[in-house]
Formats: sequence, C-alpha cells, structure tokens
Amino acid sequence: MHRRTFLAAAAAVPWLRIDVPFADERHADLVIIGGGLGGCAAALAATARGLRVIMTEPTSWIGGQLTAQAVPPDENAWIETIGGTASYRDLRERVRAHYRHLPTLRAAARDNPRLNPGNGWVSRLCAEPLVWHDALRAMLAPAIGSGRLTVLVHTVPVAADVQGDRVRAVRVRTGGATRESVLHAPLFVDATELGDLLPLTGTEHVLGAESRRDTGETHAADEAQPDNQQAFTVAFAMEYRAGEDHTIDRPTDYARWRDHAIPVGGHAYRQLSFDEPANAKIGFDPERRSGYWSYRRILDRTLFTPGALPSDVTLVNWWQNDYAEGPLCGVSASEAAQHVQAARSLSASLLYWLQTEAPRPDGSSGWRGLRLRPDIVGTADGFAMAPYIRESRRIRAVTTIREQDVLRPLRMAATGLSAEVVTATPFDDSVGIGHYAMDLHRTTRGDTGGYGDTLPFEIPLGALLPVRVRNLLPACKNIGTTHLTNGCFRLHPIEWNIGEAVGHLAAHCAATRREPHAVHSNPASRLAYQRELEAAGVRLHWPRPLPAS
Repeated sequence: MHRRTFLAAAAAVPWLRIDVPFADERHADLVIIGGGLGGCAAALAATARGLRVIMTEPTSWIGGQLTAQAVPPDENAWIETIGGTASYRDLRERVRAHYRHLPTLRAAARDNPRLNPGNGWVSRLCAEPLVWHDALRAMLAPAIGSGRLTVLVHTVPVAADVQGDRVRAVRVRTGGATRESVLHAPLFVDATELGDLLPLTGTEHVLGAESRRDTGETHAADEAQPDNQQAFTVAFAMEYRAGEDHTIDRPTDYARWRDHAIPVGGHAYRQLSFDEPANAKIGFDPERRSGYWSYRRILDRTLFTPGALPSDVTLVNWWQNDYAEGPLCGVSASEAAQHVQAARSLSASLLYWLQTEAPRPDGSSGWRGLRLRPDIVGTADGFAMAPYIRESRRIRAVTTIREQDVLRPLRMAATGLSAEVVTATPFDDSVGIGHYAMDLHRTTRGDTGGYGDTLPFEIPLGALLPVRVRNLLPACKNIGTTHLTNGCFRLHPIEWNIGEAVGHLAAHCAATRREPHAVHSNPASRLAYQRELEAAGVRLHWPRPLPAS
C-alpha cells in the first residue's frame, strides 16, 4: 500500500485523520462504496454471478432512499408490469408478502394483488422503511451467508490510492475514527448519495447547474452555477392520536422558519404554511385523513382489523421541509454538517407548527395529537437516519443525458413527430429503462423548481463511464446526467436499474478480462453484455406501443 498516496489525499481533505494505523486490508472482486438502492442492486447482481463483493454503508440500514432516508418509492406508471427490472419487482413483492403474512391484515387487502399498505398516493407501494430494509437483507442473505458479500455498516470512505487512470484501493473508516480498512479490488463502484468517491479519486465530475453553452439545454443557466443544487430533506414519521398532547419542545430557531418566505411566481409564501396555491389545493387534515396526511402514508389503519393500529402512520417529506439554504456538495464537511443540522431543525419546526399553529377547518389551530414515531425510522428522535438527497456530484461521462433527450416538447421539435409516436432518444448501448417527470425542487440559488413532461427513456452505458478513470463506475445519482435531467433519473427504480447494470458489467468484465470502456467500445462485447442483462430480467427498450398502465 502506498501510504504517500493516502497522505497526499489527506492534505486535500482537512477532516481526514492520517495518524490512525490501518486496521486491516481486504481484497475482493468488486468494492461498492455506498449501500443505497444502487449499491444493493449492484451487489445482488455481482454476487449472483460469483463475484466476491465488499459493500459499505454509512448508516445502520442498507437501502438508502427507501430506508435510512425514509422516502417511499417514486415510480413510473408501468412499474407493476414492465417498468422495472425483474429483481426490483421481486423486492416489491417481498414487501407485499410481509404484510400479507400479518394476521391483522384484512382479507380484502390480503387478496389485492396490488396491495399498498399505506394507501399513500405518491406511490403504488408505500410501506415501512424497516420492511424495505428487511426485504433487501433477505435478498442479499444467500450472498452474505456464502461469504461472497461482506457488508460494512457505519462505514465511510476517507481516502483513495490512485495511480494514473486507475483506482488501486479505497480507505474506509468504520464506527467513527477508531477502525480503518483498506479495500482492494480491480473495480470500484461509487454508490454514495453524494458521489463521495469522485473527489477522493480525482474523477472528473460536475457540481450543480451547467451552463447552456456546456449542454445546449434550453432551460440551462446562462453560466455554470456549481453551488446551485436541489434542496434536500430530513424526513420524519408521525401518527395522530386524537385527544392526546404530544407537542414537542419549541425548536430554538422556530421563529426563523415560521417566518421564512419563499418566492414562487412573483409572490412570497411562508414555508411553514399551506399558503402556496399548489399546497393549498392539497391541504392537511389528520382527522379526516386527507391531503398531505395521506400523501406518503405508509400504514393505513383501515386495511387492518379494528384496533390493530391506533393510527395511520405517514412520512413527512413535503414542500414545507425542503431545505434549500445551502448545498451539501462543494463545501467543507463542517459546513455540510451544519446544513444537515439546520434541515433537521426545519423539520422539527414543521412538526411543531403542525402541532400548535397550523389552521384547522374548525377555525382553531394545531393538532397536538401528532406524535413522532422513532421506531418507524430506526432512530431515537423520530427523524430519518440520513437526509433525502436529490442531487449529487455527477461524473463527466462518455455520454451525458440532456433535456433534449427526454423532454417531450423538445423531442417533438427535433424529430417532427407527433406526441403520440415520439420517443426519447434511443441508445444502442442501453442498459435499462426508466420514466419520471423532470421533477426539480427548489434550489440553493433560489430556483423554484419545475415539473417537465418527459418521455419513457433509456439508460445508456456511456452515462455510466467516466471520461478518463477506467475502473470506477457510478451507481446512484452520480451518473452522466445534467442538473436538469438528474430530476428524472434520480428515482428509486432507476437507481436500482443503474446499480444492477453495474453489477452485471463487473461480472462481465471479470469473465472476459475487459475493462468497462472496452466493453462499451467493442460492439460484440457490448451486445454480449446486453444479452446478459436481458437474461437477468433487465429490459433495455420500452415496447411500442406502450401498454396501458
């Protein structure tokens, strides 16, 4: 191990301690840094094909968006049939099976092939984070039991050994600053939520919003804005106990958030309110079980026998607790930590406002029966283990997906085709499919977001390949998208598909002794890899015409 390389990396990372001796050195066929959905899918695919894999995870729970971040899946209209990979459908059905085995579930709900335990309307499958986590662990259990997969929780990357265009090893820290390991492999995967390996390895990447000159995108900024990044959110779980008082202590900066105004369409609206027109249309009423109460609801008590659940349970990831006061990428670790803490305070302030000042239909204020559910999110305070991240560092990729590749009106203008027959840009090197609107939340530069109409799209292999580094692959929100197209590629089933494609690519590279770029550039090798994906249940192209959803 070249200690000088780690010392050089440490000089660029002020918070990295370099006086802790290495605890151990580990070797694998594939090292995955980050245990979110992309990391889990990559591990599942690679180990199923015989690779020895090490996967790290900074929190207690693998699963990222679904678990530690406590966000039900945002999915496409065809997710129950053709809109996701076979393994992703397996994950979803395992979650449904958990609830079907509960004796308290009503027969009508048990017999519903599309059981939605929470009846939340953000997704066709709103369920508890721990149930998602347990389903993921069960899927990975055979690989863990056989020794092909090692999962290191509470583990983060701190430095990398890089030689030329290749990553030789990654140094990780487990459980604070007491244990460190050096992970060796011929291939590494960055499945972190913020693209943490990219700066550590010197991999060229992009932060924030690109300029129109860089991407040719109609809606891009005039100049690049690296600090212009989408809001993130600290979610929390709550229930409602009518007639009880579970009011939390008033947060110290509650007044700041209560009076904080956000400009939208030429008007300023209080963030802790339902004043903004789109929010007013939704509303909130836990007694009538309507509006935002049912939006991300993960347990609907009416699906269970009387008395089985004292209340519905809902997850709060709303407009009102989107934090856009500062970015998490491109700032120091201490500044990022301050933003996360401020975001937690915003979420606590939202809860306190709902309990004490939120207007009720009868003219009174507050629902004091709102109660945090720490057990739902696996923390002591009821707030999610990790913030929900919408935008990370992104690799400078062989292929960059731009809005003109996916936005319906732009594709219609470019092709001259009607709305009925126009498609997103087709890619010969497709490794999967996805669909979601270009959902852009508020940003740190004050952009109020948007919701662009996209076409069902493909995921090109070129978007998974850095322009220079040969043996590092992205498997999260860090692929070759732009600030704009990240808004439709960052969702749960797409991240899973990306990770699964990466896991199979690692296995293909190991079997053929080719590097990822060589697979991409050789038509025969690329076709063989794509056939392996299809055999594993990964759809590469949307059917035409599209079936009914």
